[in-house]
Amino acid sequence: MRLVLYQPDIPQNAGTLLRLAACMDVGVDIVEPCGFLFSDRHFRRAGLDYLPEAALIRHQSWAAYRATQPAVRLIALSAHADTPYTSFHFRPDDALLLGQESTGLPPEVEDVSHARLRIPMRAGLRSLNVAVAAAMVLGEALRQTDGWPA
Repeated sequence: MRLVLYQPDIPQNAGTLLRLAACMDVGVDIVEPCGFLFSDRHFRRAGLDYLPEAALIRHQSWAAYRATQPAVRLIALSAHADTPYTSFHFRPDDALLLGQESTGLPPEVEDVSHARLRIPMRAGLRSLNVAVAAAMVLGEALRQTDGWPA
């Protein structure tokens, strides 16, 4: 199981996601460009001392990521998807694809995903924080696949 952060734009959320991944023993791919520097104090503060523990791979572009991970099963999280994440059957080798906090995933990225999942929410509300959404879906994926850390 991996998290794929597509051009993250808020350093606090990216740091929180790396901390989550380190704690859950899940790898992270960051597809650049990011909307911040890795030296950003907000990024480092959100990740605390967990950042060195994260299994992180940085990719210079979407094309570079796809070239190194051509066969991975991408599962896109989208507020516009039809399938609730609780109805999906996850596999241990899935990669959860997360878009920018401000704009989500562009269509050309979302279109190559194996599945598009949403988190059911109260009508009239747009979306959750990307780190909160990732934690909810990752928790379900790990539960289904018995992927919890020892």
